[in-house]
Amino acid sequence: MNSKINQLLLDLNEQLNFIDLEIDDTIKRCEKAIEITIKSVQKLKTLFLKENIKNQEQEIDFFKNVKPKFTSKFIFYNIIYKIETKKPYGGERVMKKYLNNELDKLKRYFDNNLDFYGYYRTGNNYLDYKYFVRGNFDIKLTIDSFIFEADHNFATSHDFKVAKILAHDLVQVYIESKLLEINNKGIKEKSQVNHKSTQKWTASKVALIELLYALHSQATLNNGVSDLKEFVSFFEYTFNIDLGQFNRVFLEIRARKSGRTKFLDTLKETLLKRMDEADEE
Repeated sequence: MNSKINQLLLDLNEQLNFIDLEIDDTIKRCEKAIEITIKSVQKLKTLFLKENIKNQEQEIDFFKNVKPKFTSKFIFYNIIYKIETKKPYGGERVMKKYLNNELDKLKRYFDNNLDFYGYYRTGNNYLDYKYFVRGNFDIKLTIDSFIFEADHNFATSHDFKVAKILAHDLVQVYIESKLLEINNKGIKEKSQVNHKSTQKWTASKVALIELLYALHSQATLNNGVSDLKEFVSFFEYTFNIDLGQFNRVFLEIRARKSGRTKFLDTLKETLLKRMDEADEE
């Protein structure tokens, strides 16, 4: 990935992280994210077509590892937009049935593309020259119908499938978090936290999620037997904050090219500085 494309991806992730945390309405958030992602993919196409692809290896790397990181964002937000806009009115039972049906859709796509899932997930590459080189459309390899309408200068038979795999991982996390919210409804009322507390988390939500994953990894509560979701719910109530799809934010934290523990590093530096200042007094 050249530096311009790498910066484009960093900018896209930064913009999406910002709107995820700043726009509370899911539908409006998806609309904005789709708009941002479309513009980013258009810029990616321009950069790619200007790039001098020197060999088949570079072409395969782009369509297998680079382009799907952009297009998967569009697929993810588009699916979530449809899920939220088609959401039925009703009680908990209706919503759970609806969300479980959406999970079933993901499973059906997985079942229908099982061979390619296995190929991609296990890191195979012996068919890359067919899957990720432009112009190689083998009908026997189960290609999606979209390819016949796509710009063949900027698409291969299977880069869209890779993007769907990445997107479906995030959609699954989203749906499961929604089901958890339903199952754990009322947990805040049952919390034994002091209701008169006025403490409120004022740093970024991303920072808190990074901290909570560190605390959970260190087994800091209940000797490490606390479920991650219950652990997060406890701190959400304590700090009067909604962390939403914290699982997906953690995926983004893991994907950072540098400074994966940015907030924790800052905490250490700040504490050491405070100690040094106290030593000087």
